[in-house]
Amino acid sequence: MESYLRVGVIASTHGLKGEVKVFPTTDDPKRFQKLQEVLLDTGNEYKPLKVAGVKFFKNQVILKFQEFQDINEVQQYKGRDLLVTRDQAVPLAENENFITDLIDLEVYTDEGQRLGVLTDVLQTGANDVYVVETEEGKEILLPAIPSCILSVDVEEGRMTVHILEGLLS
Repeated sequence: MESYLRVGVIASTHGLKGEVKVFPTTDDPKRFQKLQEVLLDTGNEYKPLKVAGVKFFKNQVILKFQEFQDINEVQQYKGRDLLVTRDQAVPLAENENFITDLIDLEVYTDEGQRLGVLTDVLQTGANDVYVVETEEGKEILLPAIPSCILSVDVEEGRMTVHILEGLLS
């Protein structure tokens, strides 16, 4: 299990005083208002940054960090991830999982047949779609709905699914 969870990616700078525009990778961008600290993945280390200000603009979050006072200090971090530790994560409801915990799960049918490995989660408007890659390299798309996804055991690294009629044809 990953120790850190990505909450956003620095998209660009904003203004001249060291603010950044962040593309949120969390379901709830408003969570940035409660964050006091994030970790910046610099490529070499995780640098702790204190959140000094939060604004919202369209689908992005504008953050001001105490550590940066000038555009030149933050330009180099464009495209870099902002992370939080698991204890800072938003609590999950029952039967919810972080996407990072689902990636690489072994997927089996309810009949015990190994289907493949979960490689991606597509977030659509209605429900998520799990991408499972078979040993032959084929991709199978499974809707993340209770009638299809029967159980998820992150600790065991296993997901059990029911193949709905027409999904494999």
